[in-house]
Amino acid sequence: MRIAFFVNSIEGETPRYTTTLLAFAALSRGHEIYYLTPGDFVLRADNTLLVRATALPGAKYKKPETFHKDLQGDKTNIKTIDVGDLDVIFLRNDPSLDAAERPWAAHVGAMFGRVASERGVLVVNDPDGLALAQNKLYFQDFPEAVRPVTLISKSIEEIRDFIEQQPKGAIVKPLQGSGGKNVFKINSPKDSNLNQIFEAISGEGYLIAQSYLPEAKAGDIRLFMMNGLPLERDGKYAVMRRVPAEGEVRSNIHVAGTAETVAISKAILSVAEMVRPKLIQDGMFLVGLDIVGDKILEINVFTPGGLFHMSEMYKTNFAESVISSLEGKLAIREAQTSPVSNRQLATL
Repeated sequence: MRIAFFVNSIEGETPRYTTTLLAFAALSRGHEIYYLTPGDFVLRADNTLLVRATALPGAKYKKPETFHKDLQGDKTNIKTIDVGDLDVIFLRNDPSLDAAERPWAAHVGAMFGRVASERGVLVVNDPDGLALAQNKLYFQDFPEAVRPVTLISKSIEEIRDFIEQQPKGAIVKPLQGSGGKNVFKINSPKDSNLNQIFEAISGEGYLIAQSYLPEAKAGDIRLFMMNGLPLERDGKYAVMRRVPAEGEVRSNIHVAGTAETVAISKAILSVAEMVRPKLIQDGMFLVGLDIVGDKILEINVFTPGGLFHMSEMYKTNFAESVISSLEGKLAIREAQTSPVSNRQLATL
């Protein structure tokens, strides 16, 4: 299998990123891997779609850290490949990271991913599905039962009125964004810093305000879903609790949150079951749910992270299960007598 991982930048990758773990697992299973970035597509005058892919030497790696070191070093080379010669393109970029400085790059993966899928490449997550999920408004299409009470607006008056109706306060953040950037807890519409917060994040576009869930003090639960089901291997689930640092609202690991094991519960599985139909409908192969109590705060369909921590905590190679699933999809497509759409194949 020839698999290309599409990322914002190779320089921005780290040894503990989920993408690194997935690429390492693919190499370990004997597959040929490449990395793509937003500037690497070429559509020629004859309608041939090429990629200028970053390739590694055919070395065998025992640790993802060694693999990452070579990826960042001078052992890589650029290969120009007809996209039809790839089997899989795994879209793993975060559009919000490029939205301000490189707006042209934010949705390149989904754009060219769609063209690649038309040429027979399996593209995950499905690019048409990702086009629907370009901001947190996508979350509003999921069942109301799993969503906190929510307001989306650019009006400070509307936001004040909303917060006043929330007895436990509210979380305010940009509609477009990820990684816990510009996330604030507001206890009352009379909070002295509400105007400053509004000014700080309203320049990025619409704001989303959600009723605060007190259970969030203990952190949120990140659960990986694959093919519409909780990712499970050897009887263990790819799930962890992300506990915020003292005095911090956000539980993201990169802002000093810590990862803890968590036992899967009927409540967690019930939440996962409620979002399953839409994930399958939209061709969302691998996603991360952020759960607090019986609600989902966010659904990360672009670059869900945390698989490295989960694999270490549970001593389980979840990444290998992800790559194995892709292998199975290609086998299914090969065996089919009639065409299967990319969206259907993405979640089979």
